[in-house]
Amino acid sequence: MLFMVAISCSASLAAAARMLNVTPPAVTQRLQSLESRLGVQLVERGGGLLVLTNEGDLLARRSKGILNDVDKLIEELQERKGVVSGHLYISGPTGFGRRYIAPVVREFRTQFPQVNINLELSDNPIALKPNTCDIIIHIGELRSQPYKMITLAPNDRILCASPNYLSVNGTPRTPHDLVNHDCLTLRENDEDVTLWRFHMGGKTETVRITEGISSNDGDVILDWALNGLGIILRSEWDVADALASGRLIRLLPDWGIPDASVVALLGLNHRRTARMRMFLEALRQAFTPPPWR
Repeated sequence: MLFMVAISCSASLAAAARMLNVTPPAVTQRLQSLESRLGVQLVERGGGLLVLTNEGDLLARRSKGILNDVDKLIEELQERKGVVSGHLYISGPTGFGRRYIAPVVREFRTQFPQVNINLELSDNPIALKPNTCDIIIHIGELRSQPYKMITLAPNDRILCASPNYLSVNGTPRTPHDLVNHDCLTLRENDEDVTLWRFHMGGKTETVRITEGISSNDGDVILDWALNGLGIILRSEWDVADALASGRLIRLLPDWGIPDASVVALLGLNHRRTARMRMFLEALRQAFTPPPWR
């Protein structure tokens, strides 16, 4: 079963050999032996890519299910002894993940060495399917989605620019003034990044800014702003240090902006294992109080 799962996850027999840590001839020999014992062909012959037959696909899918059940049984038995183990798949935004999630993973692994952790960082982690990750860390707008959401920490959005930019271009006094300014946008999470919303009391104002320069990398956007290229609307966690040091100036402080809380999204089909509960608790402790405040 482990062999067939490795075959199904690989693009070629050579790739399967690397996953199984054996030679390609050994994979070929084992595959032929398995087909002979079962009396069915499992892999299509010919062509550069590894393609499973219908029988091979059935065996691989059923093998995954059985192996998952075995893993769950072992985990339940170990949990009864107070042992936290198993695999934990986590996804999160790149910049925030490097700065705040990776250290939590490091400490968690030190505390629970029997938990194997995979941390995948992406500019759009929510694009992953619910059955791909145990926990997805998300910041920003949430549309219709099939996840259970757990709020981990508050995180405001802040409009700001460098003193150099403001000295040259002036300071906006109202949200509408932004249409006459250079605005930098971060393209992530499939948000409408050129539509900026503000509110004050019962008044709301929506501004469609002109996108002068954009990137999908938050560090790039921040660097551009620090060097006077324009105004940014960024998460509090990303600009807190620059605001405290005076390298960025907060703009329109009397206007509220929809916040972007840090949340954990849990796939609906995932069993709440001890490792998930413990990691979520580790995140809560790391973000209480929020280190960016």
